[in-house]
Amino acid sequence: MLLTAYDEQLRGGAESADVPTSTDGPVIRVEYPNRGFVSYRSLEGLDGAELDALIARQRDYFAAKGDPVEWKTRGHDLPADLLERLTAAGFVPEERETVVIGESADIVERLAGRDSVDGVTIRRTGDKADFERIAAMESTVWNQDWSWLTDDLMSRHATGLTDIFVAEADGEVVSAAWAVYKKDTDFTGLWGGSTLVEWRGKGIYKALVAVRAARALELGYRYLQVDASDDSSPILQRLGFLAVTTTTPYVYTPAN
Repeated sequence: MLLTAYDEQLRGGAESADVPTSTDGPVIRVEYPNRGFVSYRSLEGLDGAELDALIARQRDYFAAKGDPVEWKTRGHDLPADLLERLTAAGFVPEERETVVIGESADIVERLAGRDSVDGVTIRRTGDKADFERIAAMESTVWNQDWSWLTDDLMSRHATGLTDIFVAEADGEVVSAAWAVYKKDTDFTGLWGGSTLVEWRGKGIYKALVAVRAARALELGYRYLQVDASDDSSPILQRLGFLAVTTTTPYVYTPAN
């Protein structure tokens, strides 16, 4: 049931958000600034040369714009040789993640009383200054420049379909996460959750899940969904989320 709901509600048009798109047979080309994304619900009936041509067209469409493109695969996708065909077309796999789904009401019940951490304040924010602080925290966690996240969070917040939560201790941002409400679906996507090293293992990640689950339930969203890393997936499954499939981005980057 969960996998069916995921395929029917979160794939295809639901992944396009409010950005330019075009279609090519069963796929939707999503045109984000400076990058492309390929989405679809099913490739049923396509194989061989026809599938190779479809893959090549998406690659070449974005390459002509000078943009990389991500083809987001799922572990239960058909045909079985899709990944080999993407690789042959020059796409490179990135880290595989596990798609986990939980019922909002169930997660709220399981995490009752675990929505706070001693010495840490968790609050919802729409303040650009907070977004800048979150981006700085992420830059520290990943040892990369995440300054782009400020504008990304601003854009997400402006849609009215994303709530951003920040966790602070002694005035320092130690973690942050956001909930993305999928319009016209039963789903809320849980994103973020990165935490400074010295603050890990204290229950902040669970608390951020708890507050977002409560907010999603309040807004009437039945399911919570996460593309979970190998670090996050075991935690989420212990909290009651169920693994339904895997997802691996395959990315083509045109030569300069």
